[in-house]
Amino acid sequence: MSGRTALITGATGRLGQHMAETIAELGGGVILVDKPKSDYTSLINKLRKYGVEVFCMDCDLENEGDRKHLIAKINEKYLSIDVLINNAAFGGTENLSGWITSFEEQEISTWRRAIEVNLTAAFDLSKAFLPQLKKSKKGSIINIASIYGDNGPIHSMYKGTEMGNPAAYSVSKGGLIQLTRWLSTTVAPEVRVNTVSPGGVFRQQPQEFVDRYEKRTPLERMAVEEDFKGIIAYLSSDMSSYVTGQNIHVDGGWGVW
Repeated sequence: MSGRTALITGATGRLGQHMAETIAELGGGVILVDKPKSDYTSLINKLRKYGVEVFCMDCDLENEGDRKHLIAKINEKYLSIDVLINNAAFGGTENLSGWITSFEEQEISTWRRAIEVNLTAAFDLSKAFLPQLKKSKKGSIINIASIYGDNGPIHSMYKGTEMGNPAAYSVSKGGLIQLTRWLSTTVAPEVRVNTVSPGGVFRQQPQEFVDRYEKRTPLERMAVEEDFKGIIAYLSSDMSSYVTGQNIHVDGGWGVW
């Protein structure tokens, strides 16, 4: 990845940090994008040892005006983009109105927020940065979806917890997978487009949920962030130069049943 630069949204999140470190380990520069007031300090300190260029830019991806400002700022600085990783996601919280609740009580305003961040922002940035990606000659777009983008939720797994699986999350991730397929035939041959669909990542979830999840997973564990470094290295680099339009599950086999 020497001489190339990757833009990563949601860069200060747990997955985003590991993605940035993966690119830096391979010698690539990174443009770290996350919400205003995000703390980039610890991530910058991790990346410094690799001697690569690091840029940090705030952007509320839910806000179209903020996205336009990000695009303009990158163009003004003449920053090249060889890899675009649409990683940021609207995951909501248990306390968000109309989110973790029955289908009948899920709110359209919250639905719109999730669609805007998880799907519309990826469309917007992919379109805006396509000229840089084409100019690269090795351009790669990596969309981060979910196993729930092409699998229905098993609601019984959440029984007895405050966790859940809102329609907007699954639908937005499913849309992102289809956007990958559509883009892959539209921007070829200059740019490759692929999806990574992670399985559940261990985040100190309630033990009853973890037990149910691991029992259903052939590898008998939830993912950890390091499990995704290999696929990011693969799809960002020339190792995947003949791979496009794919949705690659990194889920411990969860989706094979």
